[in-house]
Amino acid sequence: MAQRNSSGRGGTATTRRRTGGRQTSASDLAELRVDEIRARLRAHGVSGVSRLRKPELVQALAKAERRGGAGKRSTGPSGRAAAGGRRSAPARAASTTSTRAGQGRAERKAQAPAKPTRAATRTGRASSRSVSSSQRIESIADRPERPGRSLVTTNHDVIQQWARARGAKPATITGTERDGRVGVLTFDLPGYRESRRLRQITWNDWFRTFDERRLNLIYQEQLRDGRPSNFFRTESPDREDA
Repeated sequence: MAQRNSSGRGGTATTRRRTGGRQTSASDLAELRVDEIRARLRAHGVSGVSRLRKPELVQALAKAERRGGAGKRSTGPSGRAAAGGRRSAPARAASTTSTRAGQGRAERKAQAPAKPTRAATRTGRASSRSVSSSQRIESIADRPERPGRSLVTTNHDVIQQWARARGAKPATITGTERDGRVGVLTFDLPGYRESRRLRQITWNDWFRTFDERRLNLIYQEQLRDGRPSNFFRTESPDREDA
């Protein structure tokens, strides 16, 4: 049993009881100082404690702790909830803030416009067998599987790179225009004997018409013997004539 000091309080026992949680025994509470008892009564919402003497204070605190102990969780020295208890108000607030921030990011991501993607090929009721049998090229990083391979693409960068490598200019065939719209799309290649029938246009006009008509470009990079190939043709999956 703990030794009592000159003030009548057990030093070791008192320290253990003060750090171990709530006290419900009147004999244990009697070892507390008057100001400690009053502070704990006020924490329980008991008023008028300044007029009570220590025996009355002890009885009031014992009653208050028995009444409130069953419905209140105990807390550790630093104010954190004991294991199994609910989170403290700051923890709940932090969790709520984090959850709301995550929801806000998800909503902004959902509202953000999706980046447009350009399909490798376009299909329709008039799609040719050449499209299905050709290797799809989706970016300038894609390479033909072998020399002489038939290729198909709708990628603007790929088309422009192919044309520039051959000195070809975007063009349309004269006499095929309708209502002021660009006619049949083609390229004006150096040395092409029919160049007099072509009218060069801008890349912007060429690609705008290419996309509006949902065309594919079927072409070759090389002949079977490895030499550069100038073969190309535009194909419409919706019409028999491109």
